Amino acid sequence: MTIGSQQDIDGLKAIGKIVAMTISEMKRQTRVGMTTKELDHIGGELLHKHGAVPAPKTTYNFPGHTCISVNHEVAHGIPGDRIIQPGDLINIDVSAELGGYYADAGHSFPLSPYEPSLVRLCQHTHHTMMKVISSLRHGVKLNEVGRMIEHEAHQGGYHVIRNLCSHGIGKSLHEAPQEILPVYNKHDKRVLKEGMVITIEPFLSTGAEFVVEQPDGWTLRVPDNSFVAQHEHTIIITKDQPIIVTAA
Repeated sequence: MTIGSQQDIDGLKAIGKIVAMTISEMKRQTRVGMTTKELDHIGGELLHKHGAVPAPKTTYNFPGHTCISVNHEVAHGIPGDRIIQPGDLINIDVSAELGGYYADAGHSFPLSPYEPSLVRLCQHTHHTMMKVISSLRHGVKLNEVGRMIEHEAHQGGYHVIRNLCSHGIGKSLHEAPQEILPVYNKHDKRVLKEGMVITIEPFLSTGAEFVVEQPDGWTLRVPDNSFVAQHEHTIIITKDQPIIVTAA
């Protein structure tokens, strides 16, 4: 969507705050020995408490309130009976709707005992997301997103998951601009405009460059034993620094 009024900004900030708070609380309550379904229930209860509706469930009939991916799973992990183990790499992705406005955010983090390589992967992915966001404003070419993600991944010694993209959002979960690629595409002539609402979500990998859909029809996993971290914010493009609506 493109912002048309202060009401739009307020609406996006309201749902963004709920999404950010839900991720933060789910992370705080993540415990070894609990199932991913139990963790998802915490997220679903929080969204419901604040009047928000889980977007994957209502938009795509996803079998969960939130997406929870573990270790070699990368995205769209279905909450279920999987028991969280010491040292697991967890990704929580929450997208929700309130009053007709949508926000989407994600966060990867390792559990104790901390594997230094996973800590670094998560930190560098977050750094990459924030560096990209801080560089975006009205008039910047959309393909700069992919160029910067590729550059930062290379600087950190990581690969980019090429078949997972950032996207437009606002009045629905996925909308124009579609497929904001995480790699540079010289043929993409689109330009960011003031008021545009998009996500920025790099997926950085220790090995694989693609994810593969699993037989459950949802979970996206690497085809090897590499690890992937994702961080995601929903932002509003301005003439200066973007507004991050999913900041905690």
